[in-house]
Amino acid sequence: MPKRKPPARRRYDTDWTDAQWEPIAPMIPDARAGGRPRKTTSRELVNAILYFLRAGAA
Repeated sequence: MPKRKPPARRRYDTDWTDAQWEPIAPMIPDARAGGRPRKTTSRELVNAILYFLRAGAA
């Protein structure tokens, strides 16, 4: 059974641009060897944190 392509993610106002992400990217560590592989990128994780800080939890 072929894998389905995930739906395109909606862009939010809190998402960082490439220019904003560039100086921060080297500070985010890569995944450690031997653990579970990451399903999302570090950038998506930072974007999710920024969204939560801005919008809060309902």
